[in-house]
Amino acid sequence: MTKSSPKLEWCIVRLGQDMNWWVKEISDPVHWDVDGLSILDPRQVAHILDLVDPLRDYGYESGYFEAAFFGFKIDKEVDKGIIRLARSTESLLETEDLLFGLPDLLDDEKGTYADFLDHITRCRVKMLNDLIEFEQKLSVEEVEEEIREAQNNAFIEGRATHVFHEVTAILEYIPHGYELDLEEEEAPEAEDEDAEAVVIDEEEFPDLEEEEIEEDETMKWEHEEEKKEEEYDENERPEGLDDDIDFGDEDGDDEDSKPARKSSKKK
Repeated sequence: MTKSSPKLEWCIVRLGQDMNWWVKEISDPVHWDVDGLSILDPRQVAHILDLVDPLRDYGYESGYFEAAFFGFKIDKEVDKGIIRLARSTESLLETEDLLFGLPDLLDDEKGTYADFLDHITRCRVKMLNDLIEFEQKLSVEEVEEEIREAQNNAFIEGRATHVFHEVTAILEYIPHGYELDLEEEEAPEAEDEDAEAVVIDEEEFPDLEEEEIEEDETMKWEHEEEKKEEEYDENERPEGLDDDIDFGDEDGDDEDSKPARKSSKKK
């Protein structure tokens, strides 16, 4: 189900230096102020849908997302880094097309986009309270206040908050001093899939017979040398070597520990 807005038919967006898309012109300038108006690109839409998925166990309803955004598809390129988008009749949740998502900001406080932000904030707080042992339960008001403060600081510095960062600030929110790793539970399953993939790969390649190589005279000589080395006793001193030759102190003993040489003088 798509949102209806007769006057909202197209918009022209530009790629900012922050690599986000910002609305430059819109077909309904009476109700829409393009100053600081941002739009989600298809990649960001997909990322947000991934982030809200874990919240389904905590009451998340996908209808809030669909109601909060107008879908747009690429119409044509106007200039480098500037494209014209046309309204799409497809649902952001059901279509396979790459759609942009324009937040419904016609009513900042009571509109569908405001409802969406409130909904995901409550779901996120519920999930954090379930997965993290806080000394005191986290409240929706605490999260909203902290996020609002960060946005106000950005505004004071002259930076507009893009809709993508506004949404992900909630969906990725974790109180300072705490950690939350949702990937640990998925790791064993991923390892099993890798192991299965390895087994399949091994089955695809049959065992190859080893090639027999005919020995030549050089290889026979090498085998004879190996046999001689195996028969050699490491503790025996090779014949033909002078007993007086000093090979060094292999064990690291000092001179005082060596046996004294016998005197050759007759008594």
